[in-house]
Order: sequence, then C-alpha cells, then structure tokens
Amino acid sequence: MSITKEQVIEFIENMSVLELAEFVKELEEKFGVSAAAPVAMVAGVPGAAGGAEAAAEEKTEFDVILQSAGDKKVQVIKVVREITGLGLKEAKALVDGAPKPVKEGVSKEEAEQIKTKLEEAGATVEIK
Repeated sequence: MSITKEQVIEFIENMSVLELAEFVKELEEKFGVSAAAPVAMVAGVPGAAGGAEAAAEEKTEFDVILQSAGDKKVQVIKVVREITGLGLKEAKALVDGAPKPVKEGVSKEEAEQIKTKLEEAGATVEIK
C-alpha cells in the first residue's frame, strides 16, 4: 500500500502550525536541507533583476515582528493567541522569545491592524 501525494497534502492540512513547524525541522534534519534557503534565493531574484525600485513596488506581503512584550506580557499573549490561533504554551513561547514574527506574508492593511492590536496590549511591534 503506497501513500499518494494527495494523502500527504491532506495530512499536512490537518496539522497545527506548531506541529507543521516541528515537522519541517524534522525533514530538514533528516535530509540535510533548509527550507529557508530557497525562499531567500527567490526573494533576492526580483531585486537583482528589476532593481531596488521594482522590488519596493512589488512588496505586497509584510511580516509583523514582535520586538518586546513590554510590561503587560499577559495581555500581549492573549492578543497573540487571538491573532495566530496558537495555544497558550505556543503563544507564551513566541512572546518570551521576542523578537519573533507573529504573522508573516500578510497584506499591509492586516499588518497595520495586527500592529495596532499588539501595541494597544503594550507590545513593541515592527512591520517588515
């Protein structure tokens, strides 16, 4: 009995974000590869081909980076859970590990909304 690509995709779709992150790390270790390297190479190509001006125009996805939780760490954890859907343990780990990305590849409007929510909770946030 062999496993089809569709079954693998269905399996991955049913994973939580934390489980998926751990799965990717295990695959990287098992096969001696890094999932981050191709992304960096792809991101560098448009800038090299079209210059810095074209890369700035095409930026449609933004990352929201939590720089620090500030004095109201519990409130920030609650907001992180609301935004990401992470469990309490995972959200706390994210907040404790700042600076870390809270959400990646979102629109400018969504990034601004997330930044506002986190700053209202007392966090320091950066959008890249």
